[in-house]
Amino acid sequence: MLDSAVPADPDVVIAVAAATVTRGGKNLIDKIDWRVELDERWVILGPNGAGKTTLLNLVSARLHPTRGVVRVLGEKLGRVDVFELRTRIGLASVAVHDRIPPEETVLDVVVTAAWSVVGRYRESYDPLDERRARGLLDQFGVLGLADRLYGTLSEGERKRVQIARAMMTDPELLLLDEPAAGLDLGGREDLVRRLSELANDPDAPATVLVTHHVEEIPPGFSHALLLRDGSVVAAGLVGATITSENLSKTFGLPLTVGYQDGRFTARAA
Repeated sequence: MLDSAVPADPDVVIAVAAATVTRGGKNLIDKIDWRVELDERWVILGPNGAGKTTLLNLVSARLHPTRGVVRVLGEKLGRVDVFELRTRIGLASVAVHDRIPPEETVLDVVVTAAWSVVGRYRESYDPLDERRARGLLDQFGVLGLADRLYGTLSEGERKRVQIARAMMTDPELLLLDEPAAGLDLGGREDLVRRLSELANDPDAPATVLVTHHVEEIPPGFSHALLLRDGSVVAAGLVGATITSENLSKTFGLPLTVGYQDGRFTARAA
């Protein structure tokens, strides 16, 4: 187990040691060990109830472990101001979406991240903030929606706006919870392409993406963590981890994994 007296390694963004989260007598995750380094891009894969969102809530400082040790960006949960820590983490998730006022303009959805708030009120923003927000909207292909109301956007448009918002503060860690969920084929492929460009940018933050589907893994993601029933099935370099054997264990049925042009596929064996 990590000792809190040991200085944090500046190259380690996430360090999880024997972490367990228990609710109602059930372990949502059980004795998880996991490390993410500065230049890594991870995908967390598993079926419903595997513990993916629970683990993401831990490393986004939204949840504390029942047992075990979790360090994020060198800070140990339980011994850090989580509100300050969260300003260093970019998060795109259903929970964030649910807090965004539907009457907020898209530009304000993104720019308010600079103050770590949802919903623009009386804050004043520097012109540099607005330029950065517009640049991020452009990067994810939704600059033309800057003056639209968030509540009028399609599911795919909202996903891209949420990621732009998550990037607004130039985070040291980027967490994406099922960013392609609910998208049609065209929307998914466009998002995967943009996330692949981000993954291949050496200046991009360490990134963790949660998904149910190997088809949603963007090229450029380096590592994978497979979860089932709150425990780790396999973890490591993506090519060595996303295998037919490991995926079959993860989802509880025989699967055949294919790989072509940087993309994975999976089908029943």
